[in-house]
Amino acid sequence: MNHEAFELNLDDINNAGVYSVTNEDIGPLAAAMRGAGLRVATIDLRGCSDKHTLLMRIAAQMDFPSTFGRNWDALLDFLRDLSWWQANGYALFFSGADDLKAADGTDFDTLLDVLDDASETWSEHDVPFWAFVALNE
Repeated sequence: MNHEAFELNLDDINNAGVYSVTNEDIGPLAAAMRGAGLRVATIDLRGCSDKHTLLMRIAAQMDFPSTFGRNWDALLDFLRDLSWWQANGYALFFSGADDLKAADGTDFDTLLDVLDDASETWSEHDVPFWAFVALNE
């Protein structure tokens, strides 16, 4: 994706969601999101090949409370809440996601579903929640 050709229109909550990008897109997109006043987190997934590692990386980067249950339901619950990480909106960047996709397509697909569900929930509250998953392909 060429970030110059991608019309984010950050003012339109309906554009928030889950997008596939390249690792090179992360810097410019993160800068745009920060410029729009959103809370940004980048989770490096290089070398991540299992659900446990994935969940721990997300929890660490987003400062999840110690009550995090380390399962998909808990991830969705925490992404729908974010009360400890309050902001006007959120942008999550998952760099190097190819390793997870290659190692376990099911976990990769579940992550995308969880991110999509979280984005839909935030949209119902007029809060933008963006997720960008960087793949080399």
